[in-house]
Amino acid sequence: MGRKQKTLVTGVIGSDTHIVGNRILSMALEKAGYKVVALGALTPATDFIKAAVETNADAILVSSLYGQGELDCRGFRDLCIEAGLGNILLYVGGNLVVGKRSWTETEKTYLEMGFDRAAPPGLRIETVLEWLEHDFAAREHGLSRAEV
Repeated sequence: MGRKQKTLVTGVIGSDTHIVGNRILSMALEKAGYKVVALGALTPATDFIKAAVETNADAILVSSLYGQGELDCRGFRDLCIEAGLGNILLYVGGNLVVGKRSWTETEKTYLEMGFDRAAPPGLRIETVLEWLEHDFAAREHGLSRAEV
């Protein structure tokens, strides 16, 4: 018996209209065998949650390129928990902050906000696919991604 196809919700959060990279990612995810629910640009956090609930999604991948992701994503994990999605896999990626800040500090901020992974600008799609495979395998075995 085959594995259940994983459903991923993707979109560009907040007032951001930068959709091209998100669309390319969604197409690559579909090609890799995932069912993708693409919400497009200008997506409020609550719409990601609603789509994840309606589709019984396995992960949410949030994009932000205009530098305001930290503001737009604050409380995102809490919204997931309130909706009964406390264990959903959460990724965020893009140009996530305005100004000069190290990627290490930026990544730490998002992980502390409850995201499982934070992707810097220019990260290869193959890396995201590897992360998903690794993180889903960890969850299926009841482990954190660090334990696999």
